[in-house]
Amino acid sequence: MHQLVKQVATVVACVSTLSLSAQAQAQAAYPNKPIRMIIPLAAGSAVDVAARLLAQKMSVNMGQPIVIENITGAAGIIGSERLAKAAPDGYTIGGFNDSVLTMVPNLNPNTPYNPINDFTYITQAAIIDFTAAVPMDSPFKTIADLVAAAKAKPDTITYSSGGNGSPQHIAGAMFAAQMGIDLRHVPYKGASQAAQDAASGMVNVTFQGIATVSALIKGNKLRMIGVPAKTRHPEYPNVPTFEEVGVKGFEFSTWFALTAPPGVPKDIVNTLNREALKALADPEIKARYAGLGLKITGTTPEEFVALTKDQLSRYGKVIRDAKIKSD
Repeated sequence: MHQLVKQVATVVACVSTLSLSAQAQAQAAYPNKPIRMIIPLAAGSAVDVAARLLAQKMSVNMGQPIVIENITGAAGIIGSERLAKAAPDGYTIGGFNDSVLTMVPNLNPNTPYNPINDFTYITQAAIIDFTAAVPMDSPFKTIADLVAAAKAKPDTITYSSGGNGSPQHIAGAMFAAQMGIDLRHVPYKGASQAAQDAASGMVNVTFQGIATVSALIKGNKLRMIGVPAKTRHPEYPNVPTFEEVGVKGFEFSTWFALTAPPGVPKDIVNTLNREALKALADPEIKARYAGLGLKITGTTPEEFVALTKDQLSRYGKVIRDAKIKSD
């Protein structure tokens, strides 16, 4: 009898060892099939451009394709909600901007997800520098010219954005509130379309990520009239900062990050974070990002959560104080 118990125990131990070994092999094999990246923003936007470059490099390093899927609508809410409800297996991730996590939830009380609890945070990948851009034939040579025109004829200057709650919308509304002027907001279904219509003269100005408008700028379709930053942008050294032309105290940028559904196993999160940071450290990615006005950050998941919580709170106050509303 004692011998039988001993044999059964040995079999159980072997089965348990095999089971744990199989689990370990399965985890170690991640990823073993293509990964889908949901971008809740339009193709051609700053985040879309940044995400595609990063996904391509990560795909090469990880040995599996990362397939981009743009799911647009409702200022990013539709695609973001789709990610929040996806399986937490590491095979669906998100390429987000800060708007869907810190701006839209403050602007839209009916946002169907909790920006902190309904996502797994992987890394803040890069900060996206902004600019104010106008059609080539615009009479505005600097941002100060635009402010003067808006003060002379209130509510006649129009600016385009990628939709209500988008970074372009918030940038324009914050700028108008801080300058004490009225600008008329014209929302589009994506930042790239908003930029295209600014280039064609359908609106007077657009506040955009430099990565979104770089091709239009270099193609002489749009003209930068200032950057809302402390220093001039290294790729556009002839474009003054807002402060240099007398428009003081306004700075704005946005960011691009990788997220996932809630409940993704920690080891998979760590793998994705490690692979993202490895790709961001690649000289080719560094050069491409720099040329697009993207400043690489590459945070830990914990740092990413903390900075998002802080910005969610700060933008809530800004949006309330400036009385920014959805149009």
